[in-house]
Amino acid sequence: MRQIIALLLALVAIPTSAAGIATPPRPTRAAAPLKPRIVWDPIPFGNQRKQEMVAYVRRHYGSFMRPTWRLTDPHVIVIHYTDSPTFQSTWNTFASDTPDPELHELPGTCAHFVIDTTGTIYQLVSLTTMCRHTVGLNWTAIGIEHVGFSDAQVLGDQRQVTASLKLVYWLRCRFHIQIKNVIGHNESLSSPYHHEDVASLRNQTHSDFNHADMQVYRRRLRALGGCAGR
Repeated sequence: MRQIIALLLALVAIPTSAAGIATPPRPTRAAAPLKPRIVWDPIPFGNQRKQEMVAYVRRHYGSFMRPTWRLTDPHVIVIHYTDSPTFQSTWNTFASDTPDPELHELPGTCAHFVIDTTGTIYQLVSLTTMCRHTVGLNWTAIGIEHVGFSDAQVLGDQRQVTASLKLVYWLRCRFHIQIKNVIGHNESLSSPYHHEDVASLRNQTHSDFNHADMQVYRRRLRALGGCAGR
């Protein structure tokens, strides 16, 4: 009798569909990552700089998109290091809106975020604003700079890389960006989103955050988990 009662209780505990067929428990969804603490420290981005950005887009991406200074629906996150010693020196460079020493173009270079060696995350422009940080990808990429001089320095700074991973985790989930599209500047030419109208710049890239180091970075990013509902 006890065995029969135990069997009946077990049957009652199994969830069933309307047809009486046992159904497996629903998988749990990943929780949405929390937005990390971000310090808003904007660089000047007035009408003149916006019009310079429009002209830049016309030159570099005009064959496939309407010239604009706005960033919409980003598909890529590009990781950089500043090659400078402090956040303030980086901010000053980006704020100056002067032709860059490499390509001599306007608007001046900038990035959406800069992460200091203290782990402080600074945001310099809105996520709806296009920045010049990666040739061929500015039209669809969020740029993140890290104060420092090498991949190894940034990846070896626990406070800085932890802040970086938290920021990228939040951004990629917010904009539904796949981990494979979180790339180092040095990987820009292999991105499926890379497009450059200026023929002489189609193979232009930088050395910061090469493929091997980004494999380490992406592995750590993947370990943080997936995005809610995906």
